[in-house]
Amino acid sequence: MPESSLLGPGSKQQTSGPAPENAAAGEGARLRPAIGVWLRDLIVSLAISAFIIIFIYQPVKVEGTSMMPSLEDQERIFVNKFVYRLEPISRGDIVVFRYPRDPSKSYIKRVIGTAGDRIRIDGGQVYVNGEALDEDYVPPAYADSRSYAEIVVPANCYFVLGDHRSMSNDSRDFGPVNQSYIYGKAVFGYWPMDKLGRVR
Repeated sequence: MPESSLLGPGSKQQTSGPAPENAAAGEGARLRPAIGVWLRDLIVSLAISAFIIIFIYQPVKVEGTSMMPSLEDQERIFVNKFVYRLEPISRGDIVVFRYPRDPSKSYIKRVIGTAGDRIRIDGGQVYVNGEALDEDYVPPAYADSRSYAEIVVPANCYFVLGDHRSMSNDSRDFGPVNQSYIYGKAVFGYWPMDKLGRVR
């Protein structure tokens, strides 16, 4: 007679491996530590990312054309919010600050003069302490012929201009910016890809 698939009383079934429920339990036990490690790494990565974004680097989107050609409308950049705790704000830095007339808005401009500097603009040419400023970041197509009477930049303040002089609302309109309004330095562009690199 052919062998039956049913076993009588007292019979023992031979198997080649662990019971299915035991195998599943063993696999689950092996997966739990792996999932725990993955979750731990994810939480640590998110915490580090949050720390960097909150305290050091903040991604921002440039809105407007006032900093062309250095920065284009809709360009994405990183702003270093910690750097000015370690070094002073310098002439030539591109800074992000709260707009003095409406602190809920943020502006991005280039520092032209620091505290104590004498600034004047004659027919579009900027003079700092009586010396004509060489501005290779302002191509002729972006210059204008606007003049501005000489001022001395007050203590703890900065005179800022947009690189696209004919399209910029800057210190010529709202005056020098107090240091307390400046919260970061533009340091790195990441989008679009052809603009990838340090902001100069």
